[in-house]
Amino acid sequence: MVQGQALSTVKILAVVSTSLVAVAGLMWATQRKLIYFPTQTVGTATAISIDSEKVTFTTDDGLTLSAWWVPATEDPNGTTIVVFHGNGGNRTDRAPLARALAQRGYGVLLMDYRGYGGNPGSPSEAGLLLDAKAAVAYAISRHDVDPDKLVYFGESLGAAVAIAVAQERPPAALILRSPFTSLTDVASVHYPYAPTALLRDRYLNVETIRKVDVPLLVLAGSQDTIIPIAQSREVFDAASGPKRFVTVAGTDHNDLELAHGPVLIEAVATFLEGIAASS
Repeated sequence: MVQGQALSTVKILAVVSTSLVAVAGLMWATQRKLIYFPTQTVGTATAISIDSEKVTFTTDDGLTLSAWWVPATEDPNGTTIVVFHGNGGNRTDRAPLARALAQRGYGVLLMDYRGYGGNPGSPSEAGLLLDAKAAVAYAISRHDVDPDKLVYFGESLGAAVAIAVAQERPPAALILRSPFTSLTDVASVHYPYAPTALLRDRYLNVETIRKVDVPLLVLAGSQDTIIPIAQSREVFDAASGPKRFVTVAGTDHNDLELAHGPVLIEAVATFLEGIAASS
């Protein structure tokens, strides 16, 4: 009787172990579908009321990616902003941001990652860094771009991309909207029981930004339920060099006020004007 119970226990443990391994394997294989949410249809310039030029550039691993070049529409000041968007949608959703920045005199490169906006490939941490580096190289190659006045603007997951490329090619300034400390930390907030150690993409922002020494602006929503404002503050605290933290009061992660509202645009303009005045 005792021997039979022991065998049953062993069988149960074996089934449980096999199930856990299967679940872990499924999470490993499909986890990027829980991180990246690209959309493929890109709006037309007429439909989204933006003056833009479709451009392309090629990554080091051979992918040709599409982007929009948005020229300054009011009193060009010679500064160019490369926008690295977040994990959802595509560049169409960031057109209002590009338009608002262009109206303040900034040229804007609004790029899409691999797998986004009709671009080939599948997103990953390593892949997005290649895409960002290619976008920066393209911007620098333009005759109407001053490499010494190139600014990176990273939104949410795009903030991680901006930090990573800034480590390799420092910009004149770095602007981060709703940055997180690491992808593991964000996953722990939203999936507290998930085995976050299995994450393939980690985006170690606090660790990386310690190696970046450029003027920094961090913008965060006071009511952000996706990226806790405390994580954005921790990224800010880890950075060296001149820096400024701006809280956009009463805003959640996807609120339009935090995406491209007047408070955000004014903070960006004030920050960049201060850098220009001190240079």
